[in-house]
Amino acid sequence: MRYQHVCIEAVCCQLPPHVVTSEEVEARLQPVYERLNLPAGRLELMTGIRERRFFDPGTTPGQVSGETVRRAIEAAGIDRRFLGALIHGSVCRDQMEPATACRVHHASGLPEHALVLDVSNACLGLLNGMVMLADMIELGHLRAGVVVGTEVGRPLVEGTIGSLLNDPNLTRRDVKPAFASLTIGSGSAAVVLCDRKLSRAGHRLLGGAYLADSAQHQLCAGGMQTSAQGDNRPFMQTDSEALLHAGIAIAQRTWPLFLDAVGWNEGGVDKTFTHQVGRAHRKLLLEGLGLDPAIDFPTVEFLGNTGAVALPTAAALGAERSHLTAGDRVAWLGIGSGLNCLMLGIDW
Repeated sequence: MRYQHVCIEAVCCQLPPHVVTSEEVEARLQPVYERLNLPAGRLELMTGIRERRFFDPGTTPGQVSGETVRRAIEAAGIDRRFLGALIHGSVCRDQMEPATACRVHHASGLPEHALVLDVSNACLGLLNGMVMLADMIELGHLRAGVVVGTEVGRPLVEGTIGSLLNDPNLTRRDVKPAFASLTIGSGSAAVVLCDRKLSRAGHRLLGGAYLADSAQHQLCAGGMQTSAQGDNRPFMQTDSEALLHAGIAIAQRTWPLFLDAVGWNEGGVDKTFTHQVGRAHRKLLLEGLGLDPAIDFPTVEFLGNTGAVALPTAAALGAERSHLTAGDRVAWLGIGSGLNCLMLGIDW
């Protein structure tokens, strides 16, 4: 895919107020660690995640997304009447129906003629939403639109800790597929796209490429289950090692398609933002694509894995902290369980 008329006008994020360290998570799991003889420090050692952040208990995605999207629209400086679509793209939603985007649309003050919907695709939801908006802008159906999402990781982490503590038959083998759930954090991000004739920033979205490897759809799966306490809690089971290698493999297959789509050579990428899973994932991904880690902007160490908002949050913080300079060729390298890979190129 290739775009001639699409710009990224604003990328914004919100970081939750409550910091929870990996050391604190392990302290709560001390009975499990002692019974199974697990070494302290294992969580940070294996993932590189020092801490993650949470919103207040009871916070809903739409509640936070409403504020994030207002900030993004203000940063973009585009008249709301030009914003013809609002897409909510995080894994977390307020409820099955209506779409969480409806609440966010109401809070944002966007016009009633705006297209309003949720998009769900694991950790690629926001990037998929960007492609949908970009397609509509390129075709002339919209002049501008915004994609937003909020991941609320506290219930998953709390539920995982509870299930591990309350299982008297737990073994080391049982702990492994639940381990990835302890890396989850919270966050919120929004991206405003517009026709280049409206743009003041001039950050052109050039295009990108995507691939699917759906044979790997069972490597990471989540949903809701009834806990021992009788309440419904989110759960996630992940074959982390297999997912790691399958993710790197699909990224390597997507990479040459991406470079061809945006017209860059292998050495032509100046900066990257990747999906933030863990230290090993980032290292192997960059090595597998032949990229210098110095051009990347990691956040996983202090935010954990924030799902679909991880990559745009890293991009927002990278722009804010001067990781980007005018004229940079920027690659957004997204991978989501399923497996799906989506890479986008931006002329900053």
